[in-house]
Amino acid sequence: MTPMVGLLIAWGVLTTILIVLMIYKSTLTMHETIRSSSAKLNRKMEKDQVEILHKVNKITPMIKILGAVSGLMILVIAGLFIYQGLMMASTPQ
Repeated sequence: MTPMVGLLIAWGVLTTILIVLMIYKSTLTMHETIRSSSAKLNRKMEKDQVEILHKVNKITPMIKILGAVSGLMILVIAGLFIYQGLMMASTPQ
């Protein structure tokens, strides 16, 4: 396995995890929006909203870190791809 294939696999796994977390977060916030638009919230619903907010606050830093790492990895992969292309083009045949 070449380093490029290894990087692409690692990037794919990271990006898949990032997408799953983003879908989970949007699902949580969608439920919170639906509940907050109800006429009157009782104590149980307020407690549920606090739990949802806690989950969202816990997921948000992970999403930011995974997004940054995924972006950095794709830049490294692109740089490596360009470098390999330039090295092949400059090699006499």
